[in-house]
Amino acid sequence: MTYLKLGKKQTRANKLEESSSLLVESSFPLVISSKGHVESDGTQPEGKVLLRNKDIDDLLECPICRNSMLPPIQQCPNGHTLCSSCKSRVNNKCPVCRKDIGSIRCLALEKLAASLHLPCSYHHLGCEEMSPYYSMSQHESQCSYRPYACPHPGSNCPFTGDISAVLSHLRDSHEVDLQTGSTFNHRYVKSDPCSVDNVTWTLTLFNCFERHFCLHFEAFRLGSEPTYMAFLRFMGDEDEARKFGYCLEVGGSGRKMTWQGVPRSIRAHHKVVRDSHDGLIVHRNLALYFSGGNQKELKLRVTGRIWKDE
Repeated sequence: MTYLKLGKKQTRANKLEESSSLLVESSFPLVISSKGHVESDGTQPEGKVLLRNKDIDDLLECPICRNSMLPPIQQCPNGHTLCSSCKSRVNNKCPVCRKDIGSIRCLALEKLAASLHLPCSYHHLGCEEMSPYYSMSQHESQCSYRPYACPHPGSNCPFTGDISAVLSHLRDSHEVDLQTGSTFNHRYVKSDPCSVDNVTWTLTLFNCFERHFCLHFEAFRLGSEPTYMAFLRFMGDEDEARKFGYCLEVGGSGRKMTWQGVPRSIRAHHKVVRDSHDGLIVHRNLALYFSGGNQKELKLRVTGRIWKDE
């Protein structure tokens, strides 16, 4: 595969050696680390790390939003470029020379970008994907190697990291309890069940089947009615989450409700799971009935089990 089409094609046979080398002869090379080569089909052998080139990144980076520019790439009469979405943000004035931008497109830069096949930004985390420049952002938004966001529901925590880092963060920064085992028995008590807002929540971590899960219990308003919901999220990607199942049960006074489902990945925000009603939902009147019916205190006991499908 040719990675950068700047005139004459460069092939593996005449351009790559066993030592450090350039993929193409140009002023904007993509460099490859030593002790290896690129296969003729463009794939990377095990142990190889193909690096982005900073000159190319800088050339294609919008000076306003700092994102990679996509067509139509705008330019001023002096050749300074920016993305079309930022043109109105600078009132059609070049941020470098202050000339009017007009409607000039930088076709050369657009063609250069179209010729590029770049490694994923998460190659240092293990991703070996090589994608065309214009589709790289789509790949990276769904890349299984991208960092996980903090799944804690109590704040818009900016922390991101791999699973081990997220686990340590939840325990150290949010003081979330970690339990071992595939069964659980939790009691949720609220002294004023008539006062419910969207920030009432409880989170517990479970370690079983050599994986980790988050058990959520949240109180929110469904319309004007206070509602309680319990659901499970898997600390990993959605495809692996589907290998597991779980059930939740709540009851009292000789009655019970049971929910069975598949845990959602922590890639999905907890509000997305909650708003899709993908879990055990108990309305306030029934929750108070399960609690003894005195209308003064909520006492819900939620039991559950996690299993792995064979």
